[in-house]
Amino acid sequence: MSDPEVNTRPAARVVCVAGDGRVLLLHWRDPVTGRTLWEPPGGGIDPGETPLEAARRELTEETGLPGTAVLDRWLAVPREFDWLGVHYVKTERFYLARFDHTPEIVPEAFTVEENETYLGHGWFSPGEMATLPGALEPPTLPEVVSRLG
Repeated sequence: MSDPEVNTRPAARVVCVAGDGRVLLLHWRDPVTGRTLWEPPGGGIDPGETPLEAARRELTEETGLPGTAVLDRWLAVPREFDWLGVHYVKTERFYLARFDHTPEIVPEAFTVEENETYLGHGWFSPGEMATLPGALEPPTLPEVVSRLG
């Protein structure tokens, strides 16, 4: 069996923190492996787009939340994971967005792939992240949340 393709496409993610300190995670299922994972909203950076612009666009597309909530505050987070038969090795910018409440999440512009793999979402404390069914991506997310503050 050959090694999976390696993808290094730049991406940006958004750590959304509600007023009570819980963090928004989206739940996905990889139809290739059956593996489920939880991760902050985000995705690939389009040509000509800055990482901050991509983070703001992805937040609105995947959650319905306003992209203007994304602050120009970020951490570079190394990532290595498999998704849909592709091996990803890259560093992504994780931006911060704070809310004084727990906003409603209504995905506005999922791709076909996202519609087929999305299982839902939830707001979780860093402690709850450790007990989620399925993988937490990245596994260091509680530390990322703490460092973004």
